[in-house]
Amino acid sequence: MTILVTGSAGRVGSKVVQRLLDDGKAVTGFDLRPSGIAHPRFREVVGVFDDRLAAAAATEGATAVLHLGAFMSWLPGDSDKLHRANVDGTRILLEQAVRAKPERVIFASSGEVYPENVPDYLPVDEDHPVKPRSLYGLTKLLGEEIVRFFERVSGVPATILRFSHTQDACELLDPESFFSGPRFFLHPKIRQQEGFGHTAAVERLKAIDDGRESLVISRNENGRPFRMHITDTRDMIEGILLALASPKAAGRTYNLGATAPVDFAEAISLMAKLTGLPLKIVDLPGSGVFYETSNARIRTELGFEPKWTIERMIEEAAAARAERTKAA
Repeated sequence: MTILVTGSAGRVGSKVVQRLLDDGKAVTGFDLRPSGIAHPRFREVVGVFDDRLAAAAATEGATAVLHLGAFMSWLPGDSDKLHRANVDGTRILLEQAVRAKPERVIFASSGEVYPENVPDYLPVDEDHPVKPRSLYGLTKLLGEEIVRFFERVSGVPATILRFSHTQDACELLDPESFFSGPRFFLHPKIRQQEGFGHTAAVERLKAIDDGRESLVISRNENGRPFRMHITDTRDMIEGILLALASPKAAGRTYNLGATAPVDFAEAISLMAKLTGLPLKIVDLPGSGVFYETSNARIRTELGFEPKWTIERMIEEAAAARAERTKAA
């Protein structure tokens, strides 16, 4: 049994590969860059998903396909890259995969297929209308349609997992982190908003900047703190492997993520308490980030139970930051 894992060099994919190898499985990795994994049961194809020859090499002999890889961006200028990787790449990968007649396809989609910040109701469950409001969310929804098309015409059962935002705990208090830096730290947030061209937001952020490295609680224009789901990578891996192992998951779509959303005011206050970093508060233009997603279906049907609360993640992040500070 050989399992193909795309995105094998990524945060989630690399750890899924290692878990499968630890369980005695043979694994093929497929990613744009090498994973650095060395194991006698692991082979790797380095290339882009929309390269038909690379996709054919990666899918050869695959008895299951975990399509976890994707290109992520929220910049309008990256539309072509998003479509090539997430839409054409998914189509070409599955065209090649069905030739190997795998027993299952697992597709990593995203909560961004929903209108997360302007939902019809909360919490957002799998029956909520899919109405993406980002280019990334659009490409993931198109990817879902491609997956279901190949399921219909090939008979290969597929499971769609709509991922929550995912982080390694140690990243949460790293200002250099691609996600957590601008989400929780003032100076990275200023640089991010400058890159997006959000002039009004930049002005408000700079108004509270006293030059020190600081944590920042983001609120909307009415003073409501941001709220969203942040899920530990370890919990995401458990959900992926549950979906792969369970016959009940065939043909199903699940929201995969933490049970409770993260309230930024509470979480970032805890970060400040554990690190001693200064804490700023800013009200940004617009309605802000505020949503809650239900994982009740995957908990009920597959027995998924997230173990890493945001409090546990922050405590681990604070310890990792203390170690980095000590080493410096």
